Amino acid sequence: MLLAALDGVDGIIVVVILGVLVFGGSAIPKLARNLGSAKTEFEKGLKTTKSPESPAPTPDAPPASTPKDSDSAS
Repeated sequence: MLLAALDGVDGIIVVVILGVLVFGGSAIPKLARNLGSAKTEFEKGLKTTKSPESPAPTPDAPPASTPKDSDSAS
């Protein structure tokens, strides 16, 4: 297998040359820019979906009303 023998720097050089031949020289920067923005959006999504450090505040419940005992006030 030719690809198994290409590891390290030689493999990276071959992949870059093949990428330039397949996509063209002007498409490589666009591809890299899109990958960078996709990574940024992914990290932003991870930050917004994490649970907060402190528990979420609960809405204030109205105080429990206690019936006034007007019979014992006399």
